[in-house]
Amino acid sequence: MRGIKILRRLRCRGMTLMDDNVELHCLSRIDSPQRNRFDTAMRVRAALSAVLFFTISAAHAADEYRQLVKVNTFPITLDRDFQIRKAKLFILGDTFGTKIRGGRSVSGDALSPGVARDPAVNFERSYRLFGAVTALDQRRRFGHYFDFFWRAKRPAEVAVRLEYRQAKLRTFTQAREVFYPNARGNHHTSFAVIGDDFFNDGRVLSWRCSLIEKGRIVAEERSFLWR
Repeated sequence: MRGIKILRRLRCRGMTLMDDNVELHCLSRIDSPQRNRFDTAMRVRAALSAVLFFTISAAHAADEYRQLVKVNTFPITLDRDFQIRKAKLFILGDTFGTKIRGGRSVSGDALSPGVARDPAVNFERSYRLFGAVTALDQRRRFGHYFDFFWRAKRPAEVAVRLEYRQAKLRTFTQAREVFYPNARGNHHTSFAVIGDDFFNDGRVLSWRCSLIEKGRIVAEERSFLWR
C-alpha cells in the first residue's frame, strides 16, 4: 500500500511537471519574436486606420455657420495678435458665362485645346465631389469654396465673418459667421456658397473675410473687387 501511494505521488508530480512544461512551451511560442513583430504590425495598422477614419470624418464642405440677417459694420482696428495667414478659393462646376473657343464650348471646368490642367485642380474637384453619385448630388456641391487659415496669439472670443456679393444680387451684401469662444493658435475656417445659393444668385464677385473681436475687426483679407 505504501508503494502504491509513492507511485501515485510520483505520477501526480510528473503530470504537474508535464503541464508546466506545456504551459512554458506555449508561452514561449506566444512571446516569440515573430509573434511580437506581428502584434506590432497589427497595432500600427489599427492606429493608422483610426487616424484615417478621423481625418475622413473631420473633412467637411463648410463649418457650422450663422447666416446674418443684417450685416453690421465694425471699425477696423488691426491687431498683430491676429493674422489671416492664407486664403484658398475654389469654384466647382461653373456653368455661367459659357464661351465658344476653337469651335467648342468652354465652361469653368473645361479647358481650351493645348492647355494643361494642374493635377491639384483635378484632386480638389474629386475631393469636393466625393460621395456625390447622382446629378442632383453633384448639383448640390457646385459653387464657391472658401478656406481661411488664421492665427490667434492669445485667447480671445473671435468671430470669423465672410461678407460676399453675388452676380444676380449686384451690390447686396450677405454675410456668414463662425464663432470661436476661446480661440488661440492656428485655425482653419471653411465657407461654401453652393447648391441653390450658387445657381439662384450667381457667382461670388467680391468678398471679404474678417476676424472680429469685441466689436472690432482685428484682421481681414479681401478680394480685389471688394469696396
